[in-house]
Amino acid sequence: MQLESSVAYNSTNALTRSSRVVSVDLLRGLVMMLMALDHTRDYFSGLPFPPEDLSKTFGALFFTRVITHLCAPVFFLLAGASAYLSVTRGKSLSDVSRFFWTRGLWLICLELTVLHFAWNFTLQSVPLLQVIWALGWSMVVMALIVRLPVVWIGSLGAAVIVLHNLLDTVSPDALGNAAGLWTFLHVPGFISISRQIRALIGYPLIPWVGVMAAGYALGTLLERPDRRKRLLALGLGVTLAFFVLRGLNFYGNGSPGFHSFFPATVGPWKLQATPALTIMSFFNTLKYPPSLDYLLMTLGPALILLACFEGLCAEHGVSKILLVFGRVPLFYYVFHIFLIHTLAVLTGILFHQPVSWLWQGTFVLQHPPTGYGHPLIFVYLIWFTVLLILYFPCKWYADFKTRHRDWAILSYL
Repeated sequence: MQLESSVAYNSTNALTRSSRVVSVDLLRGLVMMLMALDHTRDYFSGLPFPPEDLSKTFGALFFTRVITHLCAPVFFLLAGASAYLSVTRGKSLSDVSRFFWTRGLWLICLELTVLHFAWNFTLQSVPLLQVIWALGWSMVVMALIVRLPVVWIGSLGAAVIVLHNLLDTVSPDALGNAAGLWTFLHVPGFISISRQIRALIGYPLIPWVGVMAAGYALGTLLERPDRRKRLLALGLGVTLAFFVLRGLNFYGNGSPGFHSFFPATVGPWKLQATPALTIMSFFNTLKYPPSLDYLLMTLGPALILLACFEGLCAEHGVSKILLVFGRVPLFYYVFHIFLIHTLAVLTGILFHQPVSWLWQGTFVLQHPPTGYGHPLIFVYLIWFTVLLILYFPCKWYADFKTRHRDWAILSYL
């Protein structure tokens, strides 16, 4: 569900405007648009099952979900890459480290307050700690390791991505008092913030900080004049690695760690009753926590897209729209949740459907009530409407930030 939330926050937006690479903003803008599709589906479809459940899903629904898998990995990867670019264009490692930990703490606070309310329209519900939370903590970790040689950071990130599934057999229940810490690090689930308050972690830290560290090393490639060719080669290699590893079916997809949301079919792929279901099974990779298969499946195509965006004119057509969204990621993220949630309530009232559950804190932990929901084609129509509405405030804010680059407060927005 809304765990896909995938957020779009550029980790170095505040450091320097000159550090931007247009292709990075274009890719970020694209995945932000896809993120809005996923969250529109969350609020409007009213499905009593997750799209990954092969016993109930259908092709259009499943692949509507799968294409949005690009979002979170791209956000983490580009956050790291943008941070590296800021170092090479005038910022010191001390500046970048300070940026990482201050922005990281800001994002954590934002997740626990404003975004918690945006998702539920109440602060009484169980907090769902997802992509902004993980981005924040990943930045805090990056603040500690950013002084290491880039090759060490990249190697650490790659090692975490490739090897973290070896930890899947470690259960929080087996760790006693350290169970909460292990949930925070690797296994989605509930943790206790205090005696009275529990929170639900959807994005454990370990795999995601690995993606951000790998992105930091990727920044070295973005500085090269032949980066398009190298990005394309790397993207094709990562994509090929996904097909080989997934085809072998022996390692890389973990074990479902969030059974209340995802069916047991998220695991090794199997031959199904129809070719279409078999294809869906093959691409049905685990996101919570993000498995190696999932990260290869998403990062490979993302790198190919990044290469394709190189040299693309960003001043006209769809590229101009992508650029607007890609340059105000945090503003877009907060705005789009409030907008989609509000539209869901208004549309439900218009169609005489039950809507009180949308502000009673039950959106995360239970299925929609009987009588609520809209067909997939309607979800796409609302998604288009959301993007149309979002474009104008995002363009205004992008222009405003350009005119007021010296306003430090804007780095938090």
